[in-house]
Amino acid sequence: MLPDLRLIRQELNQELKDILAYWQTYGPDPNGGYYGQVDYQNAPKIDAPKGIVLNSRIVWTFAAAARHTQHHDQYLPHAERAFKYLTTYFRDPQFGGVYWLVDAKGSPFVPVKQLYGQAFAVYGLSEYYRVAKHQPALDFAKEIYGLMVKHGFDAKKGGFHEAFARDWSEADDYILSNKAERETKTMNTHLHILEAFTNLYRVWPDEGLRKQVRGLIDSFLTHIIDPKTYRMNLFMDDDWRVRRTAVSYGHDIEASWLLLESAEVLHDEKLIKQIKDLSIKMARAAATGLEADGGLNYEYDPKTGHVNRERSWWVMAEAMVGFYNAYQLTNEKQFLDKALQSWEFTKKYLLDTKKGEWFSGVDANHAVLGDAKISMWKCPYHNSRACMELLDRMS
Repeated sequence: MLPDLRLIRQELNQELKDILAYWQTYGPDPNGGYYGQVDYQNAPKIDAPKGIVLNSRIVWTFAAAARHTQHHDQYLPHAERAFKYLTTYFRDPQFGGVYWLVDAKGSPFVPVKQLYGQAFAVYGLSEYYRVAKHQPALDFAKEIYGLMVKHGFDAKKGGFHEAFARDWSEADDYILSNKAERETKTMNTHLHILEAFTNLYRVWPDEGLRKQVRGLIDSFLTHIIDPKTYRMNLFMDDDWRVRRTAVSYGHDIEASWLLLESAEVLHDEKLIKQIKDLSIKMARAAATGLEADGGLNYEYDPKTGHVNRERSWWVMAEAMVGFYNAYQLTNEKQFLDKALQSWEFTKKYLLDTKKGEWFSGVDANHAVLGDAKISMWKCPYHNSRACMELLDRMS
């Protein structure tokens, strides 16, 4: 007997409203944009730097919420606030693209060109254009896309290099990977470039962009996803040789549905069929990280056997979507159960019912981890997107 999804939809609809209300209440910085950090007591750290990833995700979240709910008056002003701050303070007027970090007053703090950050700017800007039809947002997204391809795309071996200095020359540090170990191409950056380019293609169906999206999918099929385990390699060099790896359960389940989304946007039926089969196998592999309480572990190192049993807020959000996607593809009730158990785990252990939003995570004994509701990485994008995805899919 299948569970009553109407009740689940009601819960998710309310949770989406609650997440957005939290960010509307505690996120805005009176000096402009949004705070870079807010703690578990909802107190802002007024001197915290502000990151492009957080700000881009805020643009995306409120734009997507406006489109999803059709409550434009309620949510678009918050997307616009983040958009204006992004274009005013993160945009590099000299070399183009966006800075990684600005300080609390909006001055460049870490002005490097991390492609992960450039990708999220494209993601947020394209979503803002998608709902607001604000041409400068699309123009800026296309500008960043062009710079990413010009400087970051590896035309010979495929994929994108990890990071650059402010002027797009060789970077001293890659921030998200180890340059000294030649970790020049990473799964995480490629996954979010694919996500961003896919969203840009929705509003700008350019042929060159289409080839980039298809090329990124091919990089996952050829180099990033292990054809034996259906797990992803995390860190590679220019030649796609694996430099360092671990099993990242959250990224595996996230990629299982994002890859299919990208294939469907291209309307390539042969590719869609191939990715559907792959998505199911990736979901089965990711499910091995589930514990009896319904939580999905963070990471596993096959070399040492160590399991990181943190149940992170973003991992649980992606588990909700990824396992439900696998249920839609297979009609296997076990995948529906996994998706709903992920939501039950989240309700029980991650939702802060007293002060709002989600905790960053809990450990294996369900003790709360972290100290920030808002930070460079703690954002409204994974959890609000999970609610919107499931509401759409369950309808």
